[in-house]
Amino acid sequence: MKRRNFITLLGGAAAWPLAAQAQQPAMPIIGLLSPESATTGNINGLRDGLRELGYVEGRNIRFEYRWAEGRYEQLPDLAAELVRLKVNVIVAFVTQAALSAKSATGTIPIVMVGVGDPVQAGLIASLAHPGGNVTGTSSLSAEIVGKQFQLLKEIIPNVSRFAAIWNPANPVWQALQLKQAEAAARALGIELQTLEAKTPHEFEAAFEIIHREGTRALVILIDPVYLITGLSWNSR
Repeated sequence: MKRRNFITLLGGAAAWPLAAQAQQPAMPIIGLLSPESATTGNINGLRDGLRELGYVEGRNIRFEYRWAEGRYEQLPDLAAELVRLKVNVIVAFVTQAALSAKSATGTIPIVMVGVGDPVQAGLIASLAHPGGNVTGTSSLSAEIVGKQFQLLKEIIPNVSRFAAIWNPANPVWQALQLKQAEAAARALGIELQTLEAKTPHEFEAAFEIIHREGTRALVILIDPVYLITGLSWNSR
């Protein structure tokens, strides 16, 4: 074999597997967007569900994690990062993250998780026909607030005022709960004292006000920041 032909053959043999590798499809990317990183239960459930369908992280799918660590104002920028990465789908935990994802893209599919009322929040057109690029589940759990008020009234029948702590940094979801709280308070004939707390550092100040004014019943409206904080209050 002539030297020139041998070199040509060797070069072709070396180039073939590289070309084949380049033609392999890219690994799908799932973007995860949440106001808090402490969503291990949801993430583990997502991994388990995908594994049952044959998708394993690091093998044939890849996750891109974007957590706001309690700073809701960062969610729009984090959603934009996922869009720039050209992820195949965005899984958005809670209403505010889903809204940020929807504002960032109208083409990448968005799966919402832990959203109270996606219709009222403006995420979908209706539960039967969502439309657009957003799908997922709805819990309508804001209605739980009314049940909480009713239970407190049964436990303390002569109570005249309830306190409710809410997070103004998560306005859409919190507004739904506040609406339920106000309606429940009116129905029960009690005064409602609302207090804001965006970070764990603000809880103590809210508790001090509640104690100083002699409020005997407290409802902490559901929020991802509150769920991981480990609230404690010495009622003295």
